[in-house]
Amino acid sequence: MSKPSSSPASAPVDRPRRVFSRFYARISERMEAEGMAALRRELLAELAGEVAEVGAGNGLNFVHYPSAVARVVAVEPEPYLRGLATRAAGVAPVPVAVRAGTADRLPLPDRSVDAAVLCLVMCSLDDRAAALAELARVLRPGGTLRFLEHTIADSPGLRAVQRIADVTVWPLLAGGCHTATDPVGLISAAGFEITTCRRLRFPANRMTQPSSPHVLGSARAPE
Repeated sequence: MSKPSSSPASAPVDRPRRVFSRFYARISERMEAEGMAALRRELLAELAGEVAEVGAGNGLNFVHYPSAVARVVAVEPEPYLRGLATRAAGVAPVPVAVRAGTADRLPLPDRSVDAAVLCLVMCSLDDRAAALAELARVLRPGGTLRFLEHTIADSPGLRAVQRIADVTVWPLLAGGCHTATDPVGLISAAGFEITTCRRLRFPANRMTQPSSPHVLGSARAPE
């Protein structure tokens, strides 16, 4: 890898969420059994080379990286989850380096990775545009961005519920998550070319919640 640039990426910042991080670590196992593990495999399939994962959480993606991946640099600002991710990295099938940092200050050099991964993280970012600009910085021209994210609902009724939830209790209960986001629109606006995209409902077998609508897809970084 090349030397780090003069970007603000050199100053990682911890974002402790002491209650949510422990709650998420518990419920994530249930989510995996309900189908999230299969979605993670689909998200990461056919990736290769050097990969940056933003908001790695407790590292549940790591086991699903294909053997063509040379190394993953996984960035996570929450200290408790980062500790769990470090443990998960120890048994991953590919080399994984877990680092402190935030999405808008990635501890990576310019044009240093072939692919990047956003998985259930955009909903909780303070500045999504800045995070996507950072990904455009660290990705090599034409590199791949894979995403699996909450998205704004298709139906007006659920969309209204999402917006009410986002300005009341939902972010407090869900670690800053805002459900009425449009990740595909934001990724496109940041200069990425959407190459694949499909909407889905997760969990498929539970009552619809503000967080049920998801989008899974791939985009190409600016040349």
